[in-house]
Amino acid sequence: MNEVKSPKKPLIFYYVVVLIVLFLLNSLLVPYLASRQIQEVDYGTFMQMTEDGEIGEVEISDNEILFTDKDGTRIYKTGVMDDPNLTERLYASGATFSSEIVEEMSPLLSFFLYWILPILIFIGIGQLLSKRLMKNYSGGGNSMMFNMGKSSAKVYVKSADGIKFSDVAGEDEAKENLTEIVDYLHNPGKYKDIGASMPKGVLLVGPPGTGKTMLAKAVAGEANVPFFSMSGSEFVEMFVGMGASKVRDLFKQAKEKAPCIVFIDEIDAIGKKRDGQFGSNDEREQTLNQLLTEMDGFEGNNGVIILAATNRPDSLDPALTRPGRFDRRVPVELPDLKGREEILKVHAKKIKIADNVDFEKVARMASGASGAELANIVNEAALRAVRDGRACATQSDMEESIEVVIAGYQKKNAILTTKEKMVVSYHEIGHALVAAKQTNSAPVTKITIIPRTSGALGYTMQVDEGNHYLMNKEEIENKIATLTGGRAAEEVIFGSVTTGASNDIEQATKLARAMITQYGMSEKFDMVAMETVTNQYLGGDTSLACSAETQAQIDKDVVELVKRQHEKATQILIENRMKLDELAQYLYEKETITGEEFMKILNA
Repeated sequence: MNEVKSPKKPLIFYYVVVLIVLFLLNSLLVPYLASRQIQEVDYGTFMQMTEDGEIGEVEISDNEILFTDKDGTRIYKTGVMDDPNLTERLYASGATFSSEIVEEMSPLLSFFLYWILPILIFIGIGQLLSKRLMKNYSGGGNSMMFNMGKSSAKVYVKSADGIKFSDVAGEDEAKENLTEIVDYLHNPGKYKDIGASMPKGVLLVGPPGTGKTMLAKAVAGEANVPFFSMSGSEFVEMFVGMGASKVRDLFKQAKEKAPCIVFIDEIDAIGKKRDGQFGSNDEREQTLNQLLTEMDGFEGNNGVIILAATNRPDSLDPALTRPGRFDRRVPVELPDLKGREEILKVHAKKIKIADNVDFEKVARMASGASGAELANIVNEAALRAVRDGRACATQSDMEESIEVVIAGYQKKNAILTTKEKMVVSYHEIGHALVAAKQTNSAPVTKITIIPRTSGALGYTMQVDEGNHYLMNKEEIENKIATLTGGRAAEEVIFGSVTTGASNDIEQATKLARAMITQYGMSEKFDMVAMETVTNQYLGGDTSLACSAETQAQIDKDVVELVKRQHEKATQILIENRMKLDELAQYLYEKETITGEEFMKILNA
């Protein structure tokens, strides 16, 4: 999509205009005023000029003497002295007596020169500069006073390299919903014949990086209609009423260019629930009220489709999401295995990549990644190929780039002591061995003890085979046991513990608490939800909804559950002590081993 911009005159044009005006003032007005200025001199100078015959005209009054030089170009003034022979000396010097040396300027000309002309000049300069500044400061909250109330939406039209649905992969359901919008913009007649009407608004919801903005641009690219793009924060102004004025101006422009698409990104900036509490933001509420009126007023928005994106749908006002305004909600979720593979292939077209790259394997390793993260993975693979001097990215580049995105770059200068390196080796093998000895755990694909910039001294990568949308109770318990395997290995081998299991402890506790409070996997509480999830697309914060006694019981059950799985992991490692030592020693020497090497030694 190409943004439509009005032509701008170069800044030098305005400087030239100002210089011309100043030149005219200097050449016309200033000389005239300077020519009428009177220079005051002493009486001795007057007498000397009289003797030298340098006086042209002279005017003698009761309290001063005005005279000019011989050319009449300059006017002088001096005081009156007791000089009885002055008249004779002036006649003798050739001076002429006059009573009109200083011509009085007409009142009309004086008013024009001293009042009207300066005002006109400053108004003209202000108009020229204001047009320039309005273009430079057209942002939402940063706009100048003269630009307040005007919409700063960017207008795009179709271009040869515009985004199409073919450029958006992994979101088949969302594209199917939006394809209907495109068809309506192309062929509205077949919908009107049957009496159907298109949704006035489509709300795209999902986690960050899943491609909500890209989908909106793809709709405009496919429909080949004007596309107005604006962020919700651009409606926010310092003065009450300015945001509402921007909304009116935006819809006025949209109606003039209908059929068209209006896209409001991060609509939660102005669409939050109205609580009516004291000290609430009146400007934001007025902006929201104006948006509600424009979407569902007496005048229909024929041909204007409104798209909006947010990752906080639970915070939106119910009046905004009701039918008749945002009629359709399109979830843009994290892609599944097939979606990740398609996204990787789309982004791989932009780089030179080897023919034997297994995108399915890379997609499995990148479980839980969003579209933006997958694009970053492909770009990191290309950068790694350049650093190593290769002409194209390979399978190893793709796999290493996943580790870079997940755990950061390898720390080349981090040198562990012999004891620390051995502790990390046993810790990681403890995770892998407990996972391998449990039937329902994901297979181990890679184990490394090379420190990463994220702070991890090592990690064990497990990759699920295929898609798993459900986890049963045994699978979650096995996962908790795997997380405790690293700490259990330290206890079995060294008889002490380190700080390296902090992240494992956090994840194990979170899983155990979710089993009891959200998944109904506790015998004591049965199918009762004790916890409510908020902001599911932004981390999934939780809040307890139970009494203090129940909360204490939940804490007790969480501790018992994690402790029981910790004991199970310890027992598995004790039963396989010889394999634990052998694998830890092998990892200590190699620093990085694959899942195949691990299983070969384990099954030998």
